[in-house]
Amino acid sequence: MTWSTSIFLRTVGDVMSPLPPILPAGTECAVAVGRMAALGATCVLIVDNLGRPAGILTEQDVARRVAFQLPAGTPVDAAMTRAVPSVPASIRLYRALSQMRGQRQRQLVVTDATGRAVGLLELDIALGAAAQALTRRMDRLSRDLSIDGLAQTKAAEAAVAGEMLADGVPAPEIQAFLTEINRDLYRHVLDRALAAMADEGWGGPPVPFCVLIMGSGGRGENYLDPDQDNGFILGDYPDASHPAIDRFFVELAERMCRDLDTIGIPYCPGGVMATSPVWRKTLPQWLDQVAGWGRRWTSGATLMADIFFDFQPVFGDAAMAAELRRRVSDMPRRNRGLLHSMARDDTAQNVALGLFGRLVTQGPDSVHRGRIELKLHGTQPLVGCARLLALAAGIEETSTLGRLRTLGEKGILAQGDVDQTVAACHHVARLRLGQQVADIAAGRPPGDYVDVAALTQQDRDLLADALRAIDRLRKRAQMDLAGQPV
Repeated sequence: MTWSTSIFLRTVGDVMSPLPPILPAGTECAVAVGRMAALGATCVLIVDNLGRPAGILTEQDVARRVAFQLPAGTPVDAAMTRAVPSVPASIRLYRALSQMRGQRQRQLVVTDATGRAVGLLELDIALGAAAQALTRRMDRLSRDLSIDGLAQTKAAEAAVAGEMLADGVPAPEIQAFLTEINRDLYRHVLDRALAAMADEGWGGPPVPFCVLIMGSGGRGENYLDPDQDNGFILGDYPDASHPAIDRFFVELAERMCRDLDTIGIPYCPGGVMATSPVWRKTLPQWLDQVAGWGRRWTSGATLMADIFFDFQPVFGDAAMAAELRRRVSDMPRRNRGLLHSMARDDTAQNVALGLFGRLVTQGPDSVHRGRIELKLHGTQPLVGCARLLALAAGIEETSTLGRLRTLGEKGILAQGDVDQTVAACHHVARLRLGQQVADIAAGRPPGDYVDVAALTQQDRDLLADALRAIDRLRKRAQMDLAGQPV
C-alpha cells in the first residue's frame, strides 16, 4: 500500500496520539495548570465518573479564563471548554481531517464505541500522515452524510482515481481504495436506514445480523462501475418468529438497496441482493444452500457459488461472516462435482488472443471495432480461475492477488507463473481503470472496451504478455478441475 492510497484506508485510531493528562470534574484549576506544566502538555481532558469526556482545558483556556482572573482553587469546570470536539477511533482519517480543517480545530479527542476517551488526534500529526498534496482529494470524498452528499462522494471517485493513476499508484491499490470508499457508503446507508426505521417505530434489529458484500466488492477489486452484490446473515430464531423477523430485514434490505442505487451503486441486474430470500438467510440456511449448489451443478447454481465465495462482511457482526467462511471454505474441496461445474463455466471464456499470440479486437461490424472487451476477455478468466484453484486448495483469501500469492506459497503454482500472472493483473486493471476514467471524463458511462490502436507499442506488448499469462492460468484450471485435456 503506497502512502497516496493508504490515507483513504487509515482510521483515526491508526494515527492518534496518547491521551493528554486526565482529571476528574471538580479538580481545582491550580492542580490542572500544574499538571499541564509538569508534563509539558497543551491540554488536560476532564472526564465524568464513567470516563467519558466532560470538557477540555487548553492552553488558550488558561490564558483567557484562568490567568489573573480566577482563584487557584476554582473548580476546573468553570474554565474548561464543555463542548469537547471528538471523533470515534473507527472513523476514516480523511473525514476527520476534513472536519478539523473545516472547523479550524487543532485537536480532537478520540473515543471508543462506548464513548470513553482513548487518544488525541492532533492536526499537525494527522496532516503529516496525510500529506498536504492529498487535501483536495480528501475534501472531494468527505461530503455530508445525506443521500445527496453520499452521491457526491460516489461521483468524485472517478476524478480521484484518475489522479492516482496519473501519480503512478498501482491499479490494484486504486481498486482497494475504491472498494473501501464504497464499503463506507454501504455503512453510512445502513446507519441511515436503521436510524430511520427506529424513528418510524420499527425498533432495532430483532436478531444479530451481518451484511455481506460479494463479487468485486468482496475481493477488494472494485472498478468505477460496481453494481450491488450483497446479502444478509441473520442470527438464528424460532420458525414461529419468521414473519416478524423477516419483515424487519426485508424492509432494511429494500431501503439499503434503494439508497445505494440512488447514490450511484445500481441494483444488481441478476438480483444478487438481500432483498431476495436467496441472499438473506440464517447461518444454517446458508450452509444448506451452499450444500445444495454442490448437489445440483447447474449453471445457475455455479454462477451463484462463484459470486458467493468472494464474500466479505461490510456491516454488523463480522464474527458471523468469519464463522460462515470457516464452515464453507472446505466445501468445494470436498465436492469435486461442484468444482468441475464451476470450472466448466469459468474456463470456457477465451482471452483476446488469436494465432501467433496476436491481440484479437472487435470486428468491423461492431460498434466497438478495433477494441478489446477487457472485462470479458481478460479480468473474468483471471479472477474466475484464481478463485477455482484457491477453492480447490481450501484457501480462504478472497482477493485475486492474495489467492495467486497463496497458491505460490503452497507450491500449487510455480513462482514464475505467479509473478507473471500478478503482473498481468496489474496491467489489465490499469488499462481498464484508465478507460473508465476517460469514459466518465468524456460524459460516457464507464466501460471496458479498450482501443488497441490508442495504446503505445509498449502497452500493446505488455497486454499481449498479460493475456498469455492469464491463458496459462485458464488452461491450468481447465486441466486440473474441468476434466478437459488442453
